[in-house]
Amino acid sequence: MLDRAKTLEQLARLCRREGAVPTAVYTSGCSELDAVLPYGGWQSGTIVEVMPTQTGVGEFRLLMPALAEISRTERHLALVSPPYIPFAPALQAHGVQLERLFVIDATKNADALWAMEQMLRCKSFGAVVGWPKEIKDRDVRRLQLAAEAGRSIGFLYRPIVAAAFGSPAAVRLKLSRSKTGGLEIDVLKCRGARSGVKLIIEDERTRSSSPTFSLRPSAHSL
Repeated sequence: MLDRAKTLEQLARLCRREGAVPTAVYTSGCSELDAVLPYGGWQSGTIVEVMPTQTGVGEFRLLMPALAEISRTERHLALVSPPYIPFAPALQAHGVQLERLFVIDATKNADALWAMEQMLRCKSFGAVVGWPKEIKDRDVRRLQLAAEAGRSIGFLYRPIVAAAFGSPAAVRLKLSRSKTGGLEIDVLKCRGARSGVKLIIEDERTRSSSPTFSLRPSAHSL
């Protein structure tokens, strides 16, 4: 992991090189979910909230095809304050180009939100995944505006209790384990498409024999 000064210097250099980026849509890897999402996948310029009932239900696997595809372009990825240490071999096995990945370990919530906003706005970044300790509606709106400006995708992992309240995010998904061990997806909100849809994915697309994160918590533990 890069130290703070080197990370900030590298981010600034990337943002100085930014140019025009077209709007793009990336598959979730689940055809059933893509059929519900606007334009058939994760759309750039949006904030997506993911709310798993527990860790390890397949919540990160839905993002992997998009992250891998973005990393194969000229754009970068960022994980901000992940609760566990990313497992590089698993990310690489899913097609993520590790040289395009930044891991920002912000211990203060305000720093995490600031970092997410700056990278979403920077056109050198195609996707930012964040685990904020706390986030308010005004923070989500700021991130949404930043994603629109940078034509990037912001994925926010939030605790399941957040599902009981509204949010300005474009897409909100509640994830849980189905009775047969698959992934149950409740589409709580989907701007520009249908909301209130429930999907159950019962195949190996939501399971992985190699974990994406190690079981050892990072310094920023939720």
